[in-house]
Amino acid sequence: MSVVKINVLTVSAEMRDELEKRFANRAGMVETADGFEWFELLRPVEGTDRYMVYTRWRSEEDFQRWQESRAFQAGHAQAAAEAGHGHGHGQAPQQGHGHGQGPAASGAELWSFEVVQSATPKHSA
Repeated sequence: MSVVKINVLTVSAEMRDELEKRFANRAGMVETADGFEWFELLRPVEGTDRYMVYTRWRSEEDFQRWQESRAFQAGHAQAAAEAGHGHGHGQAPQQGHGHGQGPAASGAELWSFEVVQSATPKHSA
């Protein structure tokens, strides 16, 4: 059964472009991970300042292996060093989520779900 991880990032209006640029520059980091199925960066439209980073994985074990991988550690160690503090997905809310110079987000939390049902478009033949 697939699992979904949603990293919820609190981002001020003035940091939105920076956050989106940083994620655009990270293209390819997760796509080659074993068990990776899907990624989306979701921009808030109204009523919130929280972005959602949606990833879907074949299993919880695949997600855990990705978190322990060199690619994940290297990217996030650099972000943490530049932001001046630790960083973690699935840990207590953090002060920042920097994928570049300093933090682009003022907080982060990880939500986890199992996929119970899903649908794809039906095409008529």
